[in-house]
Amino acid sequence: MDYTSSAIKSFRDAGVLPEMVQIGNEVINGMMWPDGKLPENWNNFADLIIAGINGVYVACDAAELPKIMIHIDQGGNKVKTKYFFDKLLSYGIKFDYIGQSYYPWWHGSLLDLRDNMYFMAKEYRKPIIVVEAAYCATPTEYKTKPAPFPETPEGQRDFLDEVNKIVLSTPDNLGAGIFWWEPATYGGWSTRDFFDEKGNVLPVITVFDKYTRH
Repeated sequence: MDYTSSAIKSFRDAGVLPEMVQIGNEVINGMMWPDGKLPENWNNFADLIIAGINGVYVACDAAELPKIMIHIDQGGNKVKTKYFFDKLLSYGIKFDYIGQSYYPWWHGSLLDLRDNMYFMAKEYRKPIIVVEAAYCATPTEYKTKPAPFPETPEGQRDFLDEVNKIVLSTPDNLGAGIFWWEPATYGGWSTRDFFDEKGNVLPVITVFDKYTRH
């Protein structure tokens, strides 16, 4: 709690208080092992989550509380999503947003993502953000198996367009957005970014234009 509180106070004092704070990253397996390892130590893990949330709250005035997100990496897995959030909620933990990672080579098909978005919206009644998503612009993850989209700049763009459509179609407008991870690692470090090896921007950057331009 002390670390989180100190960090949030620093943001507040600098005039850049975040609107949302994620307590941990992809915490399907817990955090701060071994004490908070899941599934062995759910009680300890719940205490850590509560401490993190309380650390945010004590650093802020009631009128400026950031929203709290809990983030796991099971975008296309309804069974594991239900297990995790049912268990978490059994501790009476209150939070505002569900975060999910979705990489299709790890986390299931687009239909799996759609089904899970529908399930989460109906079951938990909280806004959901796909806080990590990506697709490769050159052959990387699908060298030995069929790909849902070509691993090309155009396929990368089409992937994000389809994910965005699924998020937008989430029941009751509870699909709250998408973050790409990581858009700015060009230069040979990754093929999942928004730039080619020469630093030229790729077509994926245009996906949201049709939703935002007047």
